[in-house]
Amino acid sequence: MKVILKDDVANLGYRNDVVEVKNGYGRNYLIPRGLAVIATPSSIKVVEEEIRQTQRKQQQIQAAAQEMADNLNGTTLTIGTKAGSNGKIFGSVTTIQIAQALKDGGYDIDRKKISLKNDIKELGDYSAQVNLHRNVSVEIALKVVSE
Repeated sequence: MKVILKDDVANLGYRNDVVEVKNGYGRNYLIPRGLAVIATPSSIKVVEEEIRQTQRKQQQIQAAAQEMADNLNGTTLTIGTKAGSNGKIFGSVTTIQIAQALKDGGYDIDRKKISLKNDIKELGDYSAQVNLHRNVSVEIALKVVSE
């Protein structure tokens, strides 16, 4: 029996895949749980069109992310924080502070998309990785200074 998966199923396939399964597995498990539908010629055409539309949307999203990455490339953020006389920061600089500095600069980027290689616990120059899309990321320079 051929079915079209409506959700990812472990050890079987991913969403919108057309797979061959045994009749009992399809009728008693996949279809009643809403994980699959029977693959008819019309349903296969619907899935193919859905895949085309999804790819088109992903291309637009990736193009927008690439444009933002081009704008961010070469950007240096200055982050002011409280520090002692020896240059040690009280606490550390986090992705929340970096996201806020980016927002102040006109870029609305979620803090979960920002990653730091090392903890920032002293004044100085650092870098952070901003993952804008699965295939698009940019590295920005950080300058941590005392307020």
